[in-house]
Amino acid sequence: MTNVKKLGLTALAGSLVATSAYAGALDVTGTAKVTYASLDETEVTGNPYSMSQGIGFAGSGELDNGYTINYTYTATNMALSSSNLKLDMGDSGNLHFGNGSSATGIQAYYDKMPTAGEQVWDDLDGQANGVATMSTANTLGYSNTFSGIGISVAYNKDAGAATEGSSKSFAVNSSDLLDGADIGWAHADVSGTTTNNGTDSDTVWVTYTAGAVTMGAQITQIDKSAVNSDQDRQHVAVSIAVNENLSVSLGRSNVEFEAAAKDDQESVGLAFSYTMGSMTIVGNQQTEDNSGGTQGTDDSVTELSVAFAF
Repeated sequence: MTNVKKLGLTALAGSLVATSAYAGALDVTGTAKVTYASLDETEVTGNPYSMSQGIGFAGSGELDNGYTINYTYTATNMALSSSNLKLDMGDSGNLHFGNGSSATGIQAYYDKMPTAGEQVWDDLDGQANGVATMSTANTLGYSNTFSGIGISVAYNKDAGAATEGSSKSFAVNSSDLLDGADIGWAHADVSGTTTNNGTDSDTVWVTYTAGAVTMGAQITQIDKSAVNSDQDRQHVAVSIAVNENLSVSLGRSNVEFEAAAKDDQESVGLAFSYTMGSMTIVGNQQTEDNSGGTQGTDDSVTELSVAFAF
């Protein structure tokens, strides 16, 4: 019996030593947000008030060779929102594996315009038009900086019956070319249902910050395989940090359709955010003319939310 006890204590001590050898930490954060949303008069249904809850996990650890592992997981209303695993290899760059979000490729740069709240096109009927994206489901990525030039790539393997081939994208940007400015370009080759109906997208942007003011302009071109289905978007915005708590922004997005029968889709958004400790109040109003290029088909949304961080 004595020998058994010694064996058990020895095994326990060994397990404790093995566990302590892992240098890692896991942080948990939470949010609770109450939102009032006023939609277009043709869309108003039910109670305009809602509440959402978010939980976030952030973990990190270090390998024997000095590399570090970083992991994030976010859930909204107990459903997966996004997760990302990053291997930081120092001067050799970062490897990423993401699901639901991407820190690399075009998905990280499809809208770089400054805003105090939502993007000017968000939650509107034509929100998908003129926005260059690719899948973020189980996407591989790599990022690094060379002589002040940031480079990132993303690769999404063939998803199966719904797609033919894999999607790829890359982005280059720099904040060193001009003080206060960030300039970049991203390109994506997104697979379609066959090898002949994929989508090519390009977006270029520049943002400039001077004191409390940040302004920017972005141009996006989406080349689709179908005849007369290409889309071009021009987006400008400006945000002002009124003080350390209050920020306001104004933006405008214009989408041009290749089809001659379609009119330009125009979106305008005004937003503000106010932070007081762990509480943040955000308000935004977006309006859209000629949704989807259809003349006279308009949309609008007004939101006010109060969020608490824990």
